Parts: sequence; C-alpha cells; structure tokens
Amino acid sequence: MTSRLAAVAAYAGVSEATVSRVLHDKPGVAQATRDTVLTALDVFGFPRPRPVRGERARLVGLVLPDLSNPVFPAFADVIAVSLVQRGLIPVLCTRTSDGVSEAHYVQMLLRSQVGGIVFVGGSFADAGPEQVRQLTERKLPMVLINAADENLGVPQVSIDDAAAVRDAVRHLTGLGHERIGLILGPWGHQPSMRKLTGFQGGDAELVEHTVFSVEGGRAAAGRLLDREVTGIVCASDALALGAVRAVRRKGLRVPADVSVIGFDDSAFMGVTDPPLTTMRQPVREMAAAAVSSLLAQLDGRLLVTDEITFDAELVVRGSCSPVQIK
Repeated sequence: MTSRLAAVAAYAGVSEATVSRVLHDKPGVAQATRDTVLTALDVFGFPRPRPVRGERARLVGLVLPDLSNPVFPAFADVIAVSLVQRGLIPVLCTRTSDGVSEAHYVQMLLRSQVGGIVFVGGSFADAGPEQVRQLTERKLPMVLINAADENLGVPQVSIDDAAAVRDAVRHLTGLGHERIGLILGPWGHQPSMRKLTGFQGGDAELVEHTVFSVEGGRAAAGRLLDREVTGIVCASDALALGAVRAVRRKGLRVPADVSVIGFDDSAFMGVTDPPLTTMRQPVREMAAAAVSSLLAQLDGRLLVTDEITFDAELVVRGSCSPVQIK
C-alpha cells in the first residue's frame, strides 16, 4: 500500500498524506488537487474510492421543508425505506418552528461527511451561498424532488405541473364551469410557476398566490369567491381544504355552489367532507427514481442531469359537480 501511495503521490505531485486523504474521502483537499489524485489512480490502474465507503458516508440526508404537508412525510417514508434496504442510513432534516433552517441542516450534514442528500420540495440553493459552494466543490451526490427553485446541473425528479393544471381545468370546464380560480404557492416558487403556465387561457385575475397552508388557502379562496368563481384549482391539498372552509364561511356549499380540486392526493383526502377531488402525485414511483439517481451517483456512474418528469392522475371524488344554472 505504501508503494502505491508513493507512486500516485509522485505522479500527482502531492504528498502521500494528501493521497491518503483523497482515498478516504477526507475534507481539507482542494477539488483541483483531488481530481489530480483521482486521475493518477486511473493512470496506475488503482480503483477510485467509493463515495459510500465508511460508516459515515453511508448516511444520506433527507431534507424537507416541513412535515405539516402530508405529501412530504409520504415521500420521506418511501425514500427512507428504500435507502435502508440498500444499506444506507437516512437522516431526516426538516425546518422547525423555532428557526432551524436548511442552511443549518446542510452544514451539519457536510460536517458528518454524508454520502449524499435528497431534497424534497425544497432547493439546495436555499442552503445558503457557503453551503452551496461546499456542495458544489465536493460534488456531493444530490437529487431534488419537486424543487422549489431552478437548480441547473442537479438531477431532478418532478411532477408535470403544467399538464396537471390543464387536466384539472379541463375537468371543471367539462362540468360547465367558466369562472375558474387558481390558488398557487408564493410567487417564484418553481412548481407554482409551472402550474401557472398550465393555466394559459384562464383569467389572470383569477389567480392567487399564498403560503402553503390551510389558512393561506382560506384567505386566497375568499378573494376568489368575491370575484364569483364557481370552481377552484389548488396547488396542494392543504390549500384545497382551506378553500372548502372559505366556501362554507360564505354560506355556500361544496360542490353544489363551488367545486374544489386539490393537488397531491395526500393521506385521508378520500374521507374529508366532501371527499376531495385532487391531482395524485405518484409518490412511490417518483421516490424510486430519485433513489435510483442517487445510487448511480454514489456508484460513480455517469451523472444524468436531465429532469425526470411524471404525470399526475386526476382522482375524482365528491368536491366537484356540474355548475348550477342560476
């Protein structure tokens, strides 16, 4: 082993200690130097170090915006099981009400020498400039599911948001609805902006942006009801439940007076009052694609940064009905 270290070190023009740090995936080595050592290993026919070697590198960060939206725990559950089945240890990281941010979690994961990170419904860009720099320099395996922002060059798994909104609007128009409102997340939130493109042809004055919560949905729907909409498409099930609440506060009924469509098909949406019509995300399939991409990176296979897109499925339940002629 010593002779190998010496040969690689001499070829790369570095110390044997530096070669050892690269072999054991230790921090403190500039990326350019690390690449030179890896090239020297290739020249001498020595195997490159596997990123998942070692107990620490078996850790995989699973970063979520919150646990209040049921779709996030659903993704976390499927991904965690899949990682454990492959001998990897998921580390759940989610923003908390007392202010623990993604930046804090990412810094913690970097200190722990994790093997990779899966971001669900967030963005590694939210981690802060210093953390992004470290993630980029280390070329840490990463996958983003329904990323909140554009993250070019990072493997992504997403739902086809625009097509989903088109399907939802088509369902309502098929029931005779003409004044259809759209409730989205905050302006600039990438999945919401994609949904907005699917609303082309709809009335721009019937689009509301708000925070992803039941209360946010209630407030946004209240404004849309003042504009006499008869159908509302929402960017999440929580927003849709808020919309149902707003309809009832106006003394109206769902679906007799106003039809509501959610997004995600979260747990228990089939037993709400009324059962919620929603666009179902294929959580299991999307999670499997994300884990497959992460494993490919961990194995040192060619990184494919093309976005993998899945179709949402319209699940028709009791929150929609034909428009009432008045």
